[in-house]
Amino acid sequence: VQLQASGGGLVQPGDSLRLSCASSDLTFSSCAMGWFRQAPGKEREIVAAVSRSGESTYYADSVKGRFTISRDNAKSTMYLQMNSLKVEDTAVYYCAAARTLYNSRVITSREGYNYWGQGTLVTVSS
Repeated sequence: VQLQASGGGLVQPGDSLRLSCASSDLTFSSCAMGWFRQAPGKEREIVAAVSRSGESTYYADSVKGRFTISRDNAKSTMYLQMNSLKVEDTAVYYCAAARTLYNSRVITSREGYNYWGQGTLVTVSS
């Protein structure tokens, strides 16, 4: 599975951004997906995850109520809508995929993912 993340940029605190993760692989709909981020000097952490059907989601406490993960299997694309951005959201954001047999399975660990995109930089600064 090849993944291409896009949509990052420089924004001010309180602004919004939408990240996209596109796949050219026809098995996209068979994959649980996730967004991770890595800030300078910190470990990569889970931001949000979605089941292959889209019916189950997970959010890190730090982004609950501000970020929304979604996917469009017909377009083989996953999204991360980020609202009310904070300085501490600054990081490189990565999308990840893992094939699964289960429609409702959400994967929250780095080790659970087999495929990674190249990352897109989000900078929140005034």
